[in-house]
Amino acid sequence: MVHLESTKSLDEITLEVARERMIHHPVFRAIHSVECLRTFMEAHVFAVWDFMSLLKRLQRELTCVDIPWIPRPDTQAALLVNQIVLGEETDIGPTGEPTSHLALYLTAMQEVGAGTAQFEIFQSALADGSDLSTAFALAEVQPFVRAFTNHTLQTAREGSLLEVMASFLYGRENVIPRMFGNLLETWDLNESQAPTFVYYLKRHIEIDGGEHGPAAEAILSSTISNNAERSQLAMIAAHQSVVARIKFWDGVLASLV
Repeated sequence: MVHLESTKSLDEITLEVARERMIHHPVFRAIHSVECLRTFMEAHVFAVWDFMSLLKRLQRELTCVDIPWIPRPDTQAALLVNQIVLGEETDIGPTGEPTSHLALYLTAMQEVGAGTAQFEIFQSALADGSDLSTAFALAEVQPFVRAFTNHTLQTAREGSLLEVMASFLYGRENVIPRMFGNLLETWDLNESQAPTFVYYLKRHIEIDGGEHGPAAEAILSSTISNNAERSQLAMIAAHQSVVARIKFWDGVLASLV
């Protein structure tokens, strides 16, 4: 976490409290059967998908994806973002084949018998030109999933670069290792029941804890650059992102119960 002083500000403390609630949410302890895991994954796949919109916004802002190519001045930020894109969009699967993390997750869903039809209808509608609201309606997506995904896409589309960075770091990258680790420790299933899903979780714990999380933190730290106003804006955006995820977990938990 970025600190401007040796003591934490109220915004930082508030964010830490919310992040602990998100990481240790009771939804993880509620997964005590394969049926529960299916329900969890059928909702969570939307969070796997919408993450990439935050990342692609960062790639668009911090690298050049236009023609003609114009190099960005911050080559360190461009390097870090490109490394994260490489890992998320073309990682190595359990048998050594290249795969995106979304494709890996969908494979894991099929392995445990979770339904992928709703997400596939949603994705196909978007690919055919439907807006987000229409795609949600066509796929009959639950309101709590819509709310979370809407928040993510709104941040990716309309947020400032600083807000996107903060949401990406605090709401995603540097909490995933602890959040997924907590899931593996508290659920009542063993690895043999969902081997691809466990591979997905452990892969994120490995690369987000060792590579992507620190990379995202370095980018945000450089952007804030000990500026109190920027730090406060980042904390606000981060807190909003974390609260949105907590409400998402609340919805998943309610569907399990």
